[in-house]
Amino acid sequence: MAWFKRKEKGIQTSTEEKKDTPKGLWYKSPTGKIVEAEDLAKNFYVSPEDDYHVRIGSKEYFEIIFDDNKFKELNSNLTAKDPLHFEDTKKYKDRLKDAQSKTGLKDAVRTVVGKSKGKNLVVACMDFSFIGGSMGSVVGEKIARAIDHAIESKTPFLLISKSGGARMMEAALSLMQMAKTSVKLAQLAEAGIPYISLCTDPTTGGTTASYAMLGDINIAEPGALIAFAGPRVVKDTTGKDLPEDFQTSEFLLEHGFLDFITHRRDLKDKVNLYLDLVQNQEVRA
Repeated sequence: MAWFKRKEKGIQTSTEEKKDTPKGLWYKSPTGKIVEAEDLAKNFYVSPEDDYHVRIGSKEYFEIIFDDNKFKELNSNLTAKDPLHFEDTKKYKDRLKDAQSKTGLKDAVRTVVGKSKGKNLVVACMDFSFIGGSMGSVVGEKIARAIDHAIESKTPFLLISKSGGARMMEAALSLMQMAKTSVKLAQLAEAGIPYISLCTDPTTGGTTASYAMLGDINIAEPGALIAFAGPRVVKDTTGKDLPEDFQTSEFLLEHGFLDFITHRRDLKDKVNLYLDLVQNQEVRA
């Protein structure tokens, strides 16, 4: 992701005016297309010229999905511990503090409930900005509790994955979250409550090997990297050249791992259309 600024002449802005997107901030997509950040936000954070879906976080996805951006956060105060006293280039507890300070997040997932097109929806959304969206004990616990809330309230569940995989600083504790969340999703299925899994760029590692591929319907954004091991690892392991679009959402759709790909501007409509169909409700325009 490439951002840069320009200096604007002859433009005066009141000091009382507050904007989420500063003027003069631009984005350059991987294909070289340049768009002003304000226009990018209006276009659902998709570059209008080349349709490139910029990586966004839970804040932006909630804005897209929920009516009037209104929702209630669940288990917002859960934070990770350091039971292994892990240390690499820095102590894990210090890495957690740094990530929390830089992102304003408690961990790599936020779980919320709100209304989308007038009906309740529980959403768990991962944030790649927090230690690469890694799946640790808090991520697994918050997803499990969000599923419990969906079961208790009989509310459909949407999980938006964006992850580099399991969090190595928690070792086996991180890997255990794969089993825990999978069991919870089985309980959700037994309760007859719909589960939509949305894979975004990137969805990799233990996330892909568990909840990201267990949806009643598995969908993805265009051009997303979706894999267990990355393409370089696969190439080195197999010793073979890989197809140009290997492990993209388009490749997975072609080979039957996804049900459909949705443009971000259509996400809210597509999610609600699916829910209306499986719940035998009148389809809303």
